[in-house]
Amino acid sequence: MRITVDLAGRSYDVVLGDGARRQLAALISQRAPRARAAAIVTSPSLARQPWFDLETGLVQHVLEVPEGESAKTLTVLDSLCERLSELGLSRSDVVVGVGGGATTDLAGFAAAVYLRGVALVQVPTSLVGQVDAAIGGKTAVNLRSGKNLVGSFHQPLGVLCDFETLETLSERERLGGLGEVAKCWLLEGRRAGQLTNESTGDLVEMSVRLKARVVSGDEFEGGERALLNYGHTLAHALEILSLKRGTDDLRHGEAVAIGLAFAVRLAHALGRVGADDIVNHDEVLKALGLSGWLPEEFEVDELIRAMGHDKKANHDLTFVLNGADGFEVVRAVDPSVVADALASFRGEQ
Repeated sequence: MRITVDLAGRSYDVVLGDGARRQLAALISQRAPRARAAAIVTSPSLARQPWFDLETGLVQHVLEVPEGESAKTLTVLDSLCERLSELGLSRSDVVVGVGGGATTDLAGFAAAVYLRGVALVQVPTSLVGQVDAAIGGKTAVNLRSGKNLVGSFHQPLGVLCDFETLETLSERERLGGLGEVAKCWLLEGRRAGQLTNESTGDLVEMSVRLKARVVSGDEFEGGERALLNYGHTLAHALEILSLKRGTDDLRHGEAVAIGLAFAVRLAHALGRVGADDIVNHDEVLKALGLSGWLPEEFEVDELIRAMGHDKKANHDLTFVLNGADGFEVVRAVDPSVVADALASFRGEQ
């Protein structure tokens, strides 16, 4: 299955299905015919997977980077770009990101800045990567103060979502990816009862179609694309606080699930939605096997400070919230209302 991200002369396809990774050489040959070398950026654990049999049709180099969010730092970016230079990668060559959302973010940003931009192909191997991170050209690394604060837009030549790679995911990684699926499901206005008999492939397709449509109409997040950050204001705060404590045990999708559960409660506190929306959000998360509860170790005050560093914010607290006119970016939300909603949210557990 092919779903097109329509960006005029820079359009590309997202290929979905078993064995999609085997189209890598043909994709590079078609979209980057002058390329002679490829740098495959991945993590050590993925390089040992049975499906890691990638063929680019070029001289290829496998460059291993740290696992998970620990890869998304300026230090790792610097090291990766040095390695690309040492290999003599030229502007005609290609970077291939193979891994979850963190790896594809890093590989994409390196491709964006090395030699002021080289070709990129994304091969997302996690559920969160396939439904969100690898599609749309947003690339970034983290700072200590916030998620994805240094980055750029750099569209790939194509994205290959191979369902066979999902078979090797742990149950926790699979569930974590469903946090982004839940976001897409809710943004589309779907109800929990409609989740019956949806396969993983169906859920990936639904999510990719939504993202492709939104990115095609708003590549640089000047409008509708910002809505894809639904649930992410709190999610990113939770992730960055977790990393500051020296741990990487909160998956992105897990944080998004918490962020979704909180966002609908904040919308209710602001009089934007009714209690039935809270019920539907909770039921969608439950149907997907997700928990939306806020971990006790995170204090309300530190969460509010961290949310103030979210990249959507303009010296205020900014959230994507539902309302009578649908989802929209809501700026300058009263911190006292957010604090009360967080305290109440914690009290439900």
